[in-house]
Amino acid sequence: MFTPQDVAKLRTITGAGMMDCKKALVETKGDIDKAIIHLRERGIAIAAKKAGRIASEGIVYSYIHMGGKIGVIVEINCETDFVAKSDQFNELAKDIAMQIAAAKPIYVNTDEVTDKELDKEKEILRKQAENEGKKPELIERMVEGRIKKYYNDVCLLEQPFIKDNSKKVSAIINDAILKLGEKIAVRRFVRYEMGEGLEKRVDNLAEEVNKQIAGK
Repeated sequence: MFTPQDVAKLRTITGAGMMDCKKALVETKGDIDKAIIHLRERGIAIAAKKAGRIASEGIVYSYIHMGGKIGVIVEINCETDFVAKSDQFNELAKDIAMQIAAAKPIYVNTDEVTDKELDKEKEILRKQAENEGKKPELIERMVEGRIKKYYNDVCLLEQPFIKDNSKKVSAIINDAILKLGEKIAVRRFVRYEMGEGLEKRVDNLAEEVNKQIAGK
């Protein structure tokens, strides 16, 4: 239906990733012209072409949730101050901050996950599969599948978007790139939750009641 050369040609024309190019050619039955349109409609080609551009403008957006119980600070970059001040860009920043507050990502993307952390997670997943009685020849396949789920949990760009879980956060950013015409990237974030990491007091209600009765 199509050749590796066709994939390479489409990638050169659009700047999209290899897997996206393959999927586009499958969808269009090998028609390169239609595949270009397909990628552009999805915003992939435009986003990929802009990925190498410099985005040094943007905003640091802060978001407070649950009356001060959760706070998020996120830096989102774009190419111009004009876009940084636009309503659409600020709305995107708010959505990303709300995503971080609700979904608790640890990393921005999969590249930030260290080899040490990944190896540790894979070992845990292997033990889980072994404890489930899975056959050795199936375990590695299961681990790879579950690593994708792990990325979905801990990497912001891989998470389902809280306002539309049929899309990943990365797709929402690509949509914004398509609309605003500039490279947009989440650079970094921090998330604070009130009392996180502190030892919590556990009250024993029955004990407190007995103390009150004894004191009367």
